[in-house]
Amino acid sequence: MLVKLSETNPVFTFKAPPPLSLYIHFPWCVRKCPYCDFNSHAVDDNLPETEYVEALLRDLEQELPAVWGRPVKSIFMGGGTPSLFSPHAIDQLLGGIRARLPLHPALEVTLETNPGSAEQEKFAAYRQAGINRLSIGIQSLNDNHLQALGRIHDSQQALRAAHAARLAGFDNFNLDLMFGLPQQSVAQAIEDLRAVVALQPAHLSWYQLTLEPNTLFYARPPALPDDDRKAEMHDLGQSLLVEHGYTQYEVSAYALAGKRCRHNLNYWKFGDYIGIGAGAHGKITAAARGIIQRTWKRRHPKHYLASAGTKQCIDGQRELTESEALFEYALNRLRLRQGFSLHEFEAACGLQRDRILPIVHQAQSDGLLILDGDRVQHTDQGWQYLNNLLERFLP
Repeated sequence: MLVKLSETNPVFTFKAPPPLSLYIHFPWCVRKCPYCDFNSHAVDDNLPETEYVEALLRDLEQELPAVWGRPVKSIFMGGGTPSLFSPHAIDQLLGGIRARLPLHPALEVTLETNPGSAEQEKFAAYRQAGINRLSIGIQSLNDNHLQALGRIHDSQQALRAAHAARLAGFDNFNLDLMFGLPQQSVAQAIEDLRAVVALQPAHLSWYQLTLEPNTLFYARPPALPDDDRKAEMHDLGQSLLVEHGYTQYEVSAYALAGKRCRHNLNYWKFGDYIGIGAGAHGKITAAARGIIQRTWKRRHPKHYLASAGTKQCIDGQRELTESEALFEYALNRLRLRQGFSLHEFEAACGLQRDRILPIVHQAQSDGLLILDGDRVQHTDQGWQYLNNLLERFLP
């Protein structure tokens, strides 16, 4: 049984806005991977570094009135491939951000990078510029699978990238790894994971390959392992990660003690974030006005560069309704293993708990959630059938 929410005019009441992060999108990469549905474009010989950094800072200035005085707790540079940009460009960008925004003393600054050797040479300079966390897109350590995924690096470059990160002084870096790859056996998936764990990253993003619309793989699906084999990969991998001290705190995120990604945690806890860059999305809570607003920027780099800092750069903007905010909160918070408290729901959503309790009670009756005092937590069944659970919160 699904409990449907009645739609009313949104009435959000906030005691204070939620924590604030900054997301920066870099839309270029060497080559578009066939599984990637992110806003990315193959770069030519003329990467417009200076122009893009200037555009990002103009874009940021346009966002400032909505977040004035609020400190930023994390910065994440994603793509595309941000590490195509030189350390000098990243230094200029971070300097411009420092001049415009108050930053938390324990600021986490993540840069996504690929394992190419040219990028490894930049790691120490990125750290000097202010990057204190890397996220390295390894995806596999099997050369045949890397070729099938359209990756431009090989397994040896991937291994060297992890070692180079540590040598450059990064004690906090993430490695991305996928399973359920074309023609991948269970043994190969676990071999991949075992080899990555041996590199001792502070954080692992370990997730199943999915075929997303608007990708080459979606148009021409490769032969993937069946559901039983993917389930076996997942179960064996979970045991291996626990054995080596990694805690799963989100659907596909695993971390050693004290190394959870603060930026992604802010997303999953329904925090606010400024989004700058081509195609970047943002979510800002205007506590005094009682609204939650989503904004997204123009996607194509050419159009973004021409309009950054003007109203024409904004491709879309809308205020969330109560039921949309409730669904988005559940969609994000229930990805976290720890669940949430009703107090946290009220603070982040600006809604009273009686808006969410009917759904929680029904899910509890169906064995998917536990309500223990103020705390809402998945059952094992609710975690296993998370998509089914989330459907109950749809507007």
